[in-house]
Amino acid sequence: MKQGVRHRIAVIGLGMRLGMFLRAARAEGWDYDIAGYVDPSPVGVPLLTEQGIAPGAAYPDIAAMLADGPFDLVMIGSPNHLHLEHLRLALEHPGPVFIEKPIVRTEEESFEAARLVRARGEGRVFVGLVARSAPIVRAALERLDGGAIGELISVDATEHLPPAHGAYLARNWRRRGEWVGSYMLDKVCHDFDILGRMIGARATRVASFGGRRIFTAEGAKTARDEGPAILRRLSGWNAAPDVSGKDMDVTDHQVAIVEYANGVRLSFHSNTCAAAPERRWNLIGTRGSMLIDLVQNTLEITPLDSRSPVERLRWRGPPGDSHGGADQAMARDLVAALEGERAFPVSVHASLVAGLTVMAIDRALAENRIVECQPLWTALDSAEADVAA
Repeated sequence: MKQGVRHRIAVIGLGMRLGMFLRAARAEGWDYDIAGYVDPSPVGVPLLTEQGIAPGAAYPDIAAMLADGPFDLVMIGSPNHLHLEHLRLALEHPGPVFIEKPIVRTEEESFEAARLVRARGEGRVFVGLVARSAPIVRAALERLDGGAIGELISVDATEHLPPAHGAYLARNWRRRGEWVGSYMLDKVCHDFDILGRMIGARATRVASFGGRRIFTAEGAKTARDEGPAILRRLSGWNAAPDVSGKDMDVTDHQVAIVEYANGVRLSFHSNTCAAAPERRWNLIGTRGSMLIDLVQNTLEITPLDSRSPVERLRWRGPPGDSHGGADQAMARDLVAALEGERAFPVSVHASLVAGLTVMAIDRALAENRIVECQPLWTALDSAEADVAA
């Protein structure tokens, strides 16, 4: 990162996610001052102060904070149902905006966000799909683009959370569809962003099955609520007192199948309470297979020709880091984008495509049918061409 460049930032929604990211960014060397934040329940503040990072002033509302600008960056980490409103307000400020994933929560919000960014924010909105910055993902994309496994045919992907992580989601605001959109949207939009980039096409049709059988009143709490104290303590805005799930209405396990326009087929399996955590993508091509394990942070390329060697690579992130060094890498990417050195690795368009793909999956589950995706892409393309916002 450039020496001597200090950024003044403002935060809308100083929750756990932005608190963790800002800690990692400071450790990586990003020199910033937080002017202040707006958040009725700022659970990210202790994460910052533990590392000697001042959170700035607690503003009563967004208008008051933005009036104290200018800022080098406005960061949005509020619950998903507030993203579109907060993005609109932040874009009234002339500077760049960073918004956590998913950028919005519904199909209609996606199209409205596309029009809004086209009209007011093109080139200055960065979406926190942190996995795009992960070193392992960059290496996988380079090898895939270089033809390491030939033409991609099919993909098998998983996201199996450890019990403590699932229990956190069951207590946090992410337990309610009205606030989060859906479990799949919030948790695996990363995966569908990167897998869409790897596949190189948009989804044509999807199907899905899932439900809630883990975080219920009947289940044994002790089997689901073990883990670091931080996951029990910092449950955030509108947190539930336990993991009984009495007001939870999102899935805690879900499977999906997706067919893409270029003929690639994908299966996805997600579960929020797995004894053996797993997040991996197994890509099978005409010349070999690529297995990307994001828990072990390993990449393995196996050629179809048994006489050729298997390539095995491993990365080691900072101790205790849950993203394999991706937070630190995203901080470098964000600063480089702010300084005009290089483009941010994921575009608003790509984030909207990833989100809409998952929304189609959730609609297929809700309506118990196969959903054709082309109407979504027609509407998105039209919205991105419409500058009236």
